[in-house]
Amino acid sequence: MRFVLASGSPRRRELLASLGIDFTVIKSDVDETQRAGEDAFAYVRRLSVEKAEAVAARLSEPSLVLAADTTVVLDGDVLGKPLDADDARAMLRRLRGRDHVVCTALTLLKLDPPERQSLTDLTRTTVTMRDYADAEIDAYVASGDPSDKAGAYAIQHEGFHPVARIDGSYSNVVGLPLETLREMLDHIGYNDSKV
Repeated sequence: MRFVLASGSPRRRELLASLGIDFTVIKSDVDETQRAGEDAFAYVRRLSVEKAEAVAARLSEPSLVLAADTTVVLDGDVLGKPLDADDARAMLRRLRGRDHVVCTALTLLKLDPPERQSLTDLTRTTVTMRDYADAEIDAYVASGDPSDKAGAYAIQHEGFHPVARIDGSYSNVVGLPLETLREMLDHIGYNDSKV
């Protein structure tokens, strides 16, 4: 059975590869606009399902599709990928010295006609940012690293080190909660038989 990662994220590719899974990448193309009145957790759950479904619609052979969506939640607001450098600076200032939640929704969609099985799970990690200086924000934004990251930061960035501590899954903050994924793969029977 083909294993498909419905994401172009290099961080997700690296994390999935660390499990020894042979997979192909097919990027999903869905509208990621948050709906009016939709809370952050419902939003990431919906997007992960829509990404999995969008990729599944292009597949004809038996496949296992993994889709994910990660967001940063601060004061109930979703901090997605920054629109530009100014937006990245604003996000990083807002996060500085505070706690926020990183939430990733994973959807596993098993397509083995006529059988179809779908699992979706949320992983939440509380992240405390350190009290970094404005000059550090400017240097980090100038590096270009924040542009494709929810909340405009990478926990693993070697130069910036924005995080003081976390409570929960480190790999979730990177973008793919491996602990949750392992449980979902076990539940769907992947680890026993490779489906």
